[in-house]
Amino acid sequence: MNKPLRRVALAMMVMVVLLMGNATYVQVIRADELREHPLNKRTMYEEFARERGQIIAGGQSLASSTPTNDDRYKFLRTYPNGPLYAPVTGFYSFYYGSNGVERAEDKILNGTDDSMAFGRLSDMVTGREPRGGSVELTINPAMQQVAYDQLTSKGFQGSVVALNPSTGEILAMVNAPSYDPNPLAAVDNNAVAEQWNKLNEDARQPMANRSVSELYPPGSTFKLITAAAALENGYNPNSRVQDAATITLPNTTTQLPNYGSTQCAGNTLTQALAHSCNTAFAEIAGQLGPDKLRDTAAAFGFGQDVEIPMTVAKADLGPMADAASLYQSGIGQRDVRVTPMENAMVAAAIANDGKLMKPQLVKATRAPDMAELDSFRPEELNQAVSPEIARMIRDMMIQSEKNTKGTGKISGIEIASKTGTAQHGDAKDQPHGWYVAFAPAENPTIAVAVIVENGGDEGAEATGGSIAAPIGREVIRAGLQGGG
Repeated sequence: MNKPLRRVALAMMVMVVLLMGNATYVQVIRADELREHPLNKRTMYEEFARERGQIIAGGQSLASSTPTNDDRYKFLRTYPNGPLYAPVTGFYSFYYGSNGVERAEDKILNGTDDSMAFGRLSDMVTGREPRGGSVELTINPAMQQVAYDQLTSKGFQGSVVALNPSTGEILAMVNAPSYDPNPLAAVDNNAVAEQWNKLNEDARQPMANRSVSELYPPGSTFKLITAAAALENGYNPNSRVQDAATITLPNTTTQLPNYGSTQCAGNTLTQALAHSCNTAFAEIAGQLGPDKLRDTAAAFGFGQDVEIPMTVAKADLGPMADAASLYQSGIGQRDVRVTPMENAMVAAAIANDGKLMKPQLVKATRAPDMAELDSFRPEELNQAVSPEIARMIRDMMIQSEKNTKGTGKISGIEIASKTGTAQHGDAKDQPHGWYVAFAPAENPTIAVAVIVENGGDEGAEATGGSIAAPIGREVIRAGLQGGG
């Protein structure tokens, strides 16, 4: 063979090898990725021809598939209480993919998970139509309903998250405003696109999952972290702290005041938390320094990767680059940001003797015949603070609740709580109102975090106690009446 022919033959061999390699890469290595891609309509047609499993909680069906007369779309996804559970279920759409539990547990719901391999083989042998499995959630329907009603009846924007402190089970996860997933699950392309555009253009962001993906300044609820850091580094509940009405931020002329620019009603650490004294906690943060504050926050979950199974946005303290920003960070302002889920985790860890549990939304996965495939197992993330320090903070929070106004206090039930009134750049005169709490204080079964955005219905006069605390108490009441 002469030299030109050898070159042609070599080139042809290289091209064949590259073609085989590309085919192997596409059909083997990327097979799962391409199959699960939201734009892969062939897979979607196949899934819409199969009965998708249910999402259930407390014996209620939150999402199910109903038969249609359409040869292409044999089943239609329906959500009986769509807006109430939308932050949990998410949506399942032929045109726009999925989110929430619909996406996170897709393989169980569509029946392709490895745990269901035997069932798929049995279906092939017997000729039965393949079906998806079901996902059972930890949600308490009564608490979910109360949280939703409390937010929406007042026209509030915000979120409520409730946890079981000892296990991490998510008992409620509510957003307002919310949206109805049913129109997105329809098969009329034009109608679905119209609804999709309407939701995405809504300035109130009804599709934003505020509970886990929106980050807010925590305001005075962050004083729980600052107090924990102080107790870990030489302070005790009776330590003397600053009680001045205002202080000057270091190396500036800026004044940092207490609420109402009044002198704190006490000069101990317990009294400072009970009366939410800004000047005390700002100076404490300055004395501790950024590293100790950051370490304590990290122990409570700040900066950690958390999936519930949806991903939770990471809470962050910001750079704290100078003394002035450190002072402001100590009271939950400046660059400190948290999700409602993270704030609920902080309260839950204190309630659980300092032990931080991983939040979890899935109680069990089930085969099409409802036989259990896998079940929830509590998972400890870390010991945020010692049991002794957790109990000290609990006692401070009990005093804080006694000083917190607002309706809905529960006779005979002792609540440990902390409010927050968080200024933010979007609306400086309309603060976010926070309430984090757990109950019963001595043997907690419920921890809750509530945020009401932009002053609720009280505008610039709003406080966490006036707009968020009544909601949190009603959610706790609903949980305790139902056995937590």
